[in-house]
Amino acid sequence: MTTEKKRLRVGVLFGGRSGEHEVSLVSAASVIQALDKEKYEAVPIGITKDGRWLAGTAAHKMLPEVLKTGEGVMLSADPNVAALVPVGASRPDALRVDVVFPVLHGTFGEDGTVQGLLDLAGLPYVGSGVLGSAVGMDKDMQKRLFLQAKLPVVDFLAVARAEWEKSRTKAIGAIRKKFKFPVFVKPATLGSSVGMTKAHDAKELAAAMDFAAEFAQKIVVERAIRGREIEVSVLGNDDPKASIPGEIVPHREFYDYAAKYLEEGTRLLIPAKLNRAQVKKFQDFAVRGFRALECLGMARVDFFLEHRTGKIYLNEINTIPGFTSISMYPKLWEASGLAYRDLLSRLIELALSQHREKLRTKYTIELPANAAPGNLKE
Repeated sequence: MTTEKKRLRVGVLFGGRSGEHEVSLVSAASVIQALDKEKYEAVPIGITKDGRWLAGTAAHKMLPEVLKTGEGVMLSADPNVAALVPVGASRPDALRVDVVFPVLHGTFGEDGTVQGLLDLAGLPYVGSGVLGSAVGMDKDMQKRLFLQAKLPVVDFLAVARAEWEKSRTKAIGAIRKKFKFPVFVKPATLGSSVGMTKAHDAKELAAAMDFAAEFAQKIVVERAIRGREIEVSVLGNDDPKASIPGEIVPHREFYDYAAKYLEEGTRLLIPAKLNRAQVKKFQDFAVRGFRALECLGMARVDFFLEHRTGKIYLNEINTIPGFTSISMYPKLWEASGLAYRDLLSRLIELALSQHREKLRTKYTIELPANAAPGNLKE
């Protein structure tokens, strides 16, 4: 007599309080569609733009419906519960999941906040932990760590929003002293090119700083590079591997939000036209950058290859990259021999493996039987 193997329940987190909310819905729908149905049961869990958590049911055919009429839940920080607790009387029992797949881009999802909540709840989850996620979301801090790891980065300057608003003239003076125009201006803690502008003169710089300041408390200004945009996917925990490199060829002046998600014309070249030495260097830098930020599971590493000098610059790491079937991260792995469905399964396996490793760590000490807490020295 054979028994049917129990499927793992995968909580797919999507939406969130982020400027990348809509992008997350597209990625999450692709993940749910592609999960191996024999191994996994997808449980869609949407987070609205005002932060409410809503669980989907069989009646919900599309993810936007979950965000409108899903059942209210909240994640308990008690590891003994390890489930989503109902809010109100809509669901009589807790919603159990075996592993969580956060498909959240940007703030309150990719920045370590949800990862910390999942750690408190004692639930396995796909991707980097609190540290790797937080640093990976901060373009200023990750560049500092890249420099410490002797990885090449483009000249940059970080400006706190408070400093900008206090003395705009001083900030512009510091930027103009360090850079020649044009420069790129970005929110330090957001992805998908949200809030990013290319400034060609001082007037455009001021407007760009104001725009970036709407999305983050810190702004990053970088020297504009004329070159090719190369991306590499990384997969693994303790022994990460790099995919073959691909190239983004935007139809606009640079690869902004509109070019990524709203307009046709941008081309993805897989594999990128590079010589063998260049491929090896991109892959080496990608893995070293992944390790420098203590990433786990997955990341897409973005580079510039400067036309004039031929130099490679590590631009940034994305710890939860776009996950549609045509996104660069899964496409690079597909071209490297790992199909999209198998990639998702591998990421879930890595999440469970990392969770088992966490469980080996002691978080308390055992006191001798005669050592009462009140007798401990201060």
